[in-house]
Amino acid sequence: MQRLRALLTYFTPFEWGLWLLSLSVILGGSLAFGGDGAFSVIASLIGVTALIFCAKGNPLGQALCVVFGVLYAIISYAVAYYGEMVTYAGMTVPMAALSLWAWLKNPYGGKRSEVRVAALTRWDALLAPTLTLLVTVVFYFVLRALGTANLLPSTVSVATSFLAVYLTFRRSPWFALAYAANDLVLIVLWVLATLGDPSYLSVVMCFAAFFLNDVYAFFNWRRLRKKQGQ
Repeated sequence: MQRLRALLTYFTPFEWGLWLLSLSVILGGSLAFGGDGAFSVIASLIGVTALIFCAKGNPLGQALCVVFGVLYAIISYAVAYYGEMVTYAGMTVPMAALSLWAWLKNPYGGKRSEVRVAALTRWDALLAPTLTLLVTVVFYFVLRALGTANLLPSTVSVATSFLAVYLTFRRSPWFALAYAANDLVLIVLWVLATLGDPSYLSVVMCFAAFFLNDVYAFFNWRRLRKKQGQ
C-alpha cells in the first residue's frame, strides 16, 4: 500500500494528466485510423511512458527508450524509412543505453531515481555541432545509397536525433528541445507516409503526443536544475 501511494504521488497531477492524455491520443488514433496493429500501439505506449520518466530525470526512462528504439526501428523498416531504421538501430538505441549508464552513474543526492542535471561546457558547444554535422553528412550518403524514402527530411531527422542523444548523454535540459525538434521532423515524415496509406495518421498523432511530452520535459528539467542548484 505504501509503495502504491509513493507511485501515485511521484508524478504531479499535471504529469498524470499529460501521460493519460498521451495514452488516449495514441489509443484513439490507432482505433480511428488503424495502422500496424498491436505492435505499433505497444511501441508507442512504451515510448510515451519513457518520456514522462525522462521528464522526471529518472533513468528508467532511458531503459524504456532502448526498448522503444528497437521496436521503432522494426516499424520503420516495414515502411522503407531506412533512415529512421538505421538512426534508431545504429545510433539512438546504443546512445540511449550509454545515457542510461551515465544517468545511473550521476544520481542526485544519492537517489537513483533522479539524475544530476549538468551544464554544457565550452567543449560541448564545439563538439556537439561538429559531431552532428559529421554524422549527418555520413548518414546522408548512406541513406541515399539505401534508396531511403523522403531523403531530405530523413537526413534532418538524423541531425536532430544525434544532437538529442548527445545532449541526453551530457545530462543537459536542452536534450528535450532537440527531441521536440526531432518530433516535428518525424511528424512531417509520417504525414508524407499517410499520402500513400491513411492508416499512418495514427503514427502522426503518436509523435504529436511525444512533442508535448518533450516540451514539458525541457521546462521540468530547468526546474530540476534550479532545485538541485539550491
